Amino acid sequence: MEAQEIYRGRLIDHIQLVVADLPTSRSFYEAIFKVLNIPIESLGEDNFWADELFVSSAASKAAQGMLTGRHHLAFQAKDRATVEAFHKAGLEHGGTDNGAPGPRPYHPGYYAAFLLDPDGNNIEAVHHGPHERSAASVLISFEA
Repeated sequence: MEAQEIYRGRLIDHIQLVVADLPTSRSFYEAIFKVLNIPIESLGEDNFWADELFVSSAASKAAQGMLTGRHHLAFQAKDRATVEAFHKAGLEHGGTDNGAPGPRPYHPGYYAAFLLDPDGNNIEAVHHGPHERSAASVLISFEA
């Protein structure tokens, strides 16, 4: 693997998921990463990686025979349409719905969708867009 630029200020350098069925997981992640415009690379028959996410089978040397537990991973999407395409692609490639695309109450403009990957990990695509103001909020801001 070629050395890559180090990004200072990031909390996470990389994450490893150890999965039960690598071909099934690869199909799922290839589909959602294609939508998110994230290329998948391969290091061998028992693993693949995309950006800072490394996925391997339990039989890989890196996994030491143990599956990882349930994780929640959130990937950034460039817009709401990408969040929706992520959800659709994931469902078509072995994912299970865990929250349809839509606004979330975490902060104004938070638009996300959630899927369970084939191993039960909670995988999210999120777009941090502008807050969509309703007519009521516009009236309140004019009256204030």
